[in-house]
Amino acid sequence: MAEGSRSGGFQGARTGPPGGPLPDRWNSRGWAMTFQVWGWRREDASPVLAWVPDAEGGRGAAMPRRTPATKDPTAVERANLLNMAKLSIKGLIESALSFGRTLDSDYPPLQQFFVVMEHCLKHGLKVRKSFLSYNKTIWGPLELVEKLYPEAEEIGASVRDLPGLKTPLGRARAWLRLALMQKKMADYLRCLIIQRDLLSEFYEYHALMMEEEGAVIVGLLVGLNVIDANLCVKGEDLDSQVGVIDFSMYLKNEEDIGNKERNVQIAAILDQKNYVEELNRQLNSTVSSLHSRVDSLEKSNTKLIEELAIAKNNIIKLQEENHQLRSENKLILMKTQQHLEVTKVDVETELQTYKHSRQGLDEMYNEARRQLRDESQLRQGSEDGLKEKNEIIVRLEEKTNKITAAMRQLEQRLQQAEKAQMEAEDEDKKYLQECQSKSDNLQKQISQKEKQLVQLETDLKIEKEWRQTLQEDLQKEKDALSHLRNETQQIISLKKEFLNIQDENQQLKKIYHEQEQALEELGNKLSESKLKIEDIKEANKALQGLVWLKDKEATHCKLCEKEFSLSKRKHHCRNCGEIFCNACSDNELPLPSSPKPVRVCDSCHALLIQRCSSNLP
Repeated sequence: MAEGSRSGGFQGARTGPPGGPLPDRWNSRGWAMTFQVWGWRREDASPVLAWVPDAEGGRGAAMPRRTPATKDPTAVERANLLNMAKLSIKGLIESALSFGRTLDSDYPPLQQFFVVMEHCLKHGLKVRKSFLSYNKTIWGPLELVEKLYPEAEEIGASVRDLPGLKTPLGRARAWLRLALMQKKMADYLRCLIIQRDLLSEFYEYHALMMEEEGAVIVGLLVGLNVIDANLCVKGEDLDSQVGVIDFSMYLKNEEDIGNKERNVQIAAILDQKNYVEELNRQLNSTVSSLHSRVDSLEKSNTKLIEELAIAKNNIIKLQEENHQLRSENKLILMKTQQHLEVTKVDVETELQTYKHSRQGLDEMYNEARRQLRDESQLRQGSEDGLKEKNEIIVRLEEKTNKITAAMRQLEQRLQQAEKAQMEAEDEDKKYLQECQSKSDNLQKQISQKEKQLVQLETDLKIEKEWRQTLQEDLQKEKDALSHLRNETQQIISLKKEFLNIQDENQQLKKIYHEQEQALEELGNKLSESKLKIEDIKEANKALQGLVWLKDKEATHCKLCEKEFSLSKRKHHCRNCGEIFCNACSDNELPLPSSPKPVRVCDSCHALLIQRCSSNLP
């Protein structure tokens, strides 16, 4: 057993049900040690074991003399570790609840729980090869939790920052203690068990963490959330601790069996506490969700207010642009009207000049024709003045040609002015149409923006109403939460009162037991004193002499008081000398006066038997 304790084996008595196999195996430093229990003795309940050397020639496993049915050793190990975890977790919860205070590092059930968890996590670990040696530690899979669960990064960083830890095993032990204090050990290990592809890098396929037993242990760890622990990890030597499981802690005593009612009451109180805590968690989650919804509504409200402000600014800008376009349209219309009036005045002046020039040319032409007629008439009379007249005619023709050219130029200018007037009118019409279309578009945009503004205002009203309802719901939830907190405080106070009443009950029980013992002692003393008094009375009777009642003096039995007759005869008691019937004196005992058994009455018989039993050592 020295080798078993050196390799992290068992300490204490190995107990179990008669005939039930309880195989366990721990492998460490190349030693294999297997306990297989088959028979139990009534005297000392010690297992009958036989040491069998293994194949390597060393001291091997402890095997029974009878050969059992072969089972998978890894499945047996997993089952034993699962049972041990159930025992340790159940014992820790029950002892912690009866303890009634925050647990510290020196609490024995807590130490045994960490040892069992260490064995569970070590089961089926793969050996890591390095340049110098083979490494086998549980820190690798626990360090993997940080990648799967972001909240575990704080634990990992605090474990790495601890100055006294030098080995990976010490870091793993510190990690387990910190996870228990955070009440999140079950959550961390659940995330680890789900990722079996990542766990396969650290564990064999038959390891406890890779099978269903690991999930069962993780489910059992949820119950540890009711325990409050305050563990000092910084000053504790976690590197050199030896993981030894003490089975004597899990043996049932008569006191544990007698305290079932108290455990049931504590369990009921704990169920109420767990129910209230669960309600508190749900209310906290609903409050947080309501806070998030309120925040999102506030953000959406601010966004809507910003969009509404932007829409108002756009409407103001569009109104200003519309006003500017209308003013520009008016200015353009004024300019075109002025330009048309100027062109009309110019055309009228040109028409008047054209008319005046036409009249002058017509007068000149009429005068030239007159002169021509006169000259033609004079030509007939004079040939000498013909040349001069021809020259005059040529001049007049040149003047007429110039006049006709000037007239054509004036007509062309008139036509150009009319075309320019028509083009200006067309441009004015086009510009008016464009201005009207722009104004219509602006009015449509303004109407759309107004509709959007109305929708935004309605949405804002709806959001405000929704926010008010959410605030009312939040206030109701806060009131319910405060009510539940008051109930939890009342339950805690009731629990404290219950514990005080239990302490008082125990004290009263102790006082009752003490008084009962004192009364028993007093009763024994009184009985002894009564016997002594009777002995003294008998001695006095013996000294005074027994009175032998005569047959004539007794007509009735002294005990049953029945009258004597031929069928009911008289009999003397050889001890007291009184006369009794046969039924009341049918007893025989040896007396000091006669060593042979003689007839005595029922009262003397009981008295003498009690005296003999009290005198016996």
